[in-house]
Amino acid sequence: METVINIVGSVALLLWGIRMMRTGVTRSFGAELRRVLALSARNRLTGFLTGLAAAAAVQSSTATAMIVSSFAGQGLIVGVAALAIVLGADVGTTIVVQLLSFDIKWISPLFLALGVFTFLASEKARHRNLGRIALGFGLVLLALKQIVISSAPLRETETVSLLLQPLSNEPLLAILIVAALTWFSHSSVAIVLLIASFAASQVISTQAAFVMVLGANLGGAITAVAMTLNSPAASRRVTTGNLVMRASGVLVALPLIPYAMPYVAMLGGDHVRAVANFHLLFNLALAVAFLPLLSLVERLVRRLVPEREDTDDLQSPKYLDSGALESPAVALSCAARETLRMGDEVREMLASTLKVINSNDDTLRKHVERSDDLIDRLHEAIKLYLTSLSQQEMDRPESKRCVEILSFTTNLEHIGDIIDKNLMELAAKKIKGQTMFSNDGAREIAEFHQRIIANLDLAMSVFMSGDLNLARQLIREKAEIRHVEKRYTDNHFARISEGRPESIASSSLHLDVLRDLKRINSHLTSVAYPILEQAGELAESRLVDKSERDEAREQVIPLRPTPE
Repeated sequence: METVINIVGSVALLLWGIRMMRTGVTRSFGAELRRVLALSARNRLTGFLTGLAAAAAVQSSTATAMIVSSFAGQGLIVGVAALAIVLGADVGTTIVVQLLSFDIKWISPLFLALGVFTFLASEKARHRNLGRIALGFGLVLLALKQIVISSAPLRETETVSLLLQPLSNEPLLAILIVAALTWFSHSSVAIVLLIASFAASQVISTQAAFVMVLGANLGGAITAVAMTLNSPAASRRVTTGNLVMRASGVLVALPLIPYAMPYVAMLGGDHVRAVANFHLLFNLALAVAFLPLLSLVERLVRRLVPEREDTDDLQSPKYLDSGALESPAVALSCAARETLRMGDEVREMLASTLKVINSNDDTLRKHVERSDDLIDRLHEAIKLYLTSLSQQEMDRPESKRCVEILSFTTNLEHIGDIIDKNLMELAAKKIKGQTMFSNDGAREIAEFHQRIIANLDLAMSVFMSGDLNLARQLIREKAEIRHVEKRYTDNHFARISEGRPESIASSSLHLDVLRDLKRINSHLTSVAYPILEQAGELAESRLVDKSERDEAREQVIPLRPTPE
């Protein structure tokens, strides 16, 4: 029991160390990595080499496949180029296994110390993430050493031999079990290293280890497919194509393992090196076989993964990439892009509002009301996305940006509710009563509405740029809107005093429309407050201090005419 507990604990440490390395790399270089991947789709060879380098850096072909599939879903990478990158990523993970298969476990204390001291000595996110990478590497080396030591007694245990006997006699069962373990752990690298450690301890034979390596490769492809089940068809084709290629390779390689063992042994090394070399050779052979056939694979997966009928479903978010959550800077960019889309939808609703009010178009009114459902769904999706992101470690600017996005999306959602629940309800009353505004009243509402539209565009610019001058302009516009609303209200009461029948009949509707448009503007201007507050330009209150006011009055002494 003690041996089993030690092995389980060592495996957990191995998984955690690999996760720390991957997290450190994606947080430090995630944005650069995604940019390189997006620009690498010129041809198959370029894509293959880029995928190889990317997966070697993040120690995960699954993470690379998720990034590439998200790009494919957005139309940034075509199918053949995406499949080439994924093939390269499969080879890239073998480089990590190759490195860790050498006897370098003695330097694990050095990397542990380097990682801890680097992490604690700096407040900069990049330095702390580099420390995380070193610490993770040290943990992986320590875990591998512990697995070999802990599993050594299992060589002479009859119970273990009885348990592993079916796996040796039933290779398909072994492949399926290891594939399931890989899917559960989300790390084929960790499972291959675990298999190599068991082979080094002679708990399993080298041939059985090779069979299990095939299962780890298959499980890595299944993990990516499972993570993209709800993604667009273009995204699912990338992971499905990877699964098709790996499954085909496993079926072909399985009966050839006995014949391949002498050639693998010719490369030299112990049992660990043999497992690592077989893992490398399998993925290289897969790349050589399928690189020329990627067009055929792409056509096959198009048939296996057809377009859904709701491909253009506007009710779903387009830019919230779950694969970017490990890189906060990239994830925040995704959330900001989705917020821009939400702002465009709100602008469309607001623009249609004036058309409904002027034309009494009930069909358009119902369409605007339905549009609020999209605003609510996007707000909920962005909120959940940022909630997931908040579980990651972020530096102060990233945390601040996360709060800004949440605040702005909440205000956009409130604007959608004002349009749906207030302005469209007023429009329904106007349509039902066939009420008409006076010519002057309609003109003032149109002018006021146009100013709100302009402020919406300005608020979106402030949200994306954080520009101080634009923030000042937006706040000045808020004060101007307050004065304009008061002037238009006074004009309306003046027309009532003149006895104009249209103004009298539409009085409450007219004033309520002006009020709701002003409320919308208040929500828009909230985006400027954090910028002005950071610059020290935001007053605590608009109230004038009474003592200062009285002092100012005393200083203004009216001049009296001098007596002759």
